[in-house]
Amino acid sequence: MKAKTATAIALLCGALVSAGCSSKNPEGADMKGVSTAAAQPGCEFASADDQFRNYRIQPGDQLDISFYLSPEFDQDVTVRPDGNISMPVVGNVRVQGQTPKQLEASLNQLYGQELKDPKTTVRIDKSPSQVVYVEGQVGKPGSVPLQPGMTAMQAIAASGGMTDTAGANKVFLVRRDACGTPHGQQVRLDKVLNQKDHEQDVALLPSDIVVVPRSAIAQFDLNMKQYVRDALPVEPYITPPF
Repeated sequence: MKAKTATAIALLCGALVSAGCSSKNPEGADMKGVSTAAAQPGCEFASADDQFRNYRIQPGDQLDISFYLSPEFDQDVTVRPDGNISMPVVGNVRVQGQTPKQLEASLNQLYGQELKDPKTTVRIDKSPSQVVYVEGQVGKPGSVPLQPGMTAMQAIAASGGMTDTAGANKVFLVRRDACGTPHGQQVRLDKVLNQKDHEQDVALLPSDIVVVPRSAIAQFDLNMKQYVRDALPVEPYITPPF
């Protein structure tokens, strides 16, 4: 009986190892419906700079507005539901639908009579519509507010960091092109952690999904816990009554 049990364990372990090499784990790099091919002509990805440059301000956005030569006018404001903000001296300013550059031009014009050279800079600190998603082996999976220049490692840190079972060498980034097709690429964050290749720590775009899978060892251990006991005819640690 013990020999049969040992044989069953050995066979099952071999099957799990084999399956682990080809299984389509939803947290792994082989994700159903995600293309690894280049985007079709006309559907290319916009750069992170272009995304933020062309973003249209919406209610709920938190703006950092600064005046290069007149810091006393600097403001941190949230766009109200009516699409306006309140600014010193000039009062209500309509900002909804404008890009940051357009708002800078509007403020420069409004403050032109008050200041000789306003040199306004508008930065979007937070936006309810600008988020990325971090899933898998992190402390707090879910959405993360996207900050300008945020990288995959920074988004993971904002999600509570990687767990002990995470596979940093198998992180997967899913991004939709301009035509809405999801594309995936593997990101070797283990090289970032080891200070070997910081270019792997890619800058994120709105609605990106960062998937942190289990490490190969952690996945094998999970498979063992889930399937080994169910597959055995008896509990391996119970001595037969004879």
